[in-house]
Amino acid sequence: MRSKLRIISWNLLHRSGALVGDISALIEKHQPDLFLMQEVTGAIEPLSASVGGQYYTQSWPGRRHGLGVWSRMPLQDPRALELPSSKLPGKLPTRFAQVLEIADITIANVHLSHGQILNRRQLRLIARSTDGPTAIIGDYNSIGPVVLRGFSDVGPRGSTHHAQEIVPFRLDRCMVRKLHCSNARTLLRGPSDHRPILLDFRYPGDVRPQEHYQSTSQITV
Repeated sequence: MRSKLRIISWNLLHRSGALVGDISALIEKHQPDLFLMQEVTGAIEPLSASVGGQYYTQSWPGRRHGLGVWSRMPLQDPRALELPSSKLPGKLPTRFAQVLEIADITIANVHLSHGQILNRRQLRLIARSTDGPTAIIGDYNSIGPVVLRGFSDVGPRGSTHHAQEIVPFRLDRCMVRKLHCSNARTLLRGPSDHRPILLDFRYPGDVRPQEHYQSTSQITV
């Protein structure tokens, strides 16, 4: 096993966004171990036939799109973690995190709700539902600073999404517990309205304790 874990995460934009060829090109160029995807549809199913590896999908009841992960090596089937949902009438379908294990690391692939209180509740639930070295990666749909107790925000600091091609937001993020991220950057946007993010991690045995966390005075959720 490689001494480092490389992950790419990308919201594909399910209506007219990235397809298998776009994902395959990033895999071949950047050689990730895992490729996390949000807003996947059945159009992404041929991915493994294109680049090898294993593809795991997680559909969401009531939606035409869901979550997906491509892995260079076979994994245990990821589990679906039901997230808090809105109690208001006419609420949107419940969202789920896609949780997988690789070595001693838990990875949660997420596409959180747009509600700014709700998506923070969803993060807290994921944190409570996991143990040890953990990375929560994906489309947070969060505006402004987000701090989760015991976790560090290690994702790229630049904007990853332009709403209506005008307003930039940093929606695609990564928060970690007991992991060290040695490299975090955005990649070229391609046909989606989100830019992929690339992250390199050291495996937990290589992490120095003082690198686990970063101090902050921002609001804790």
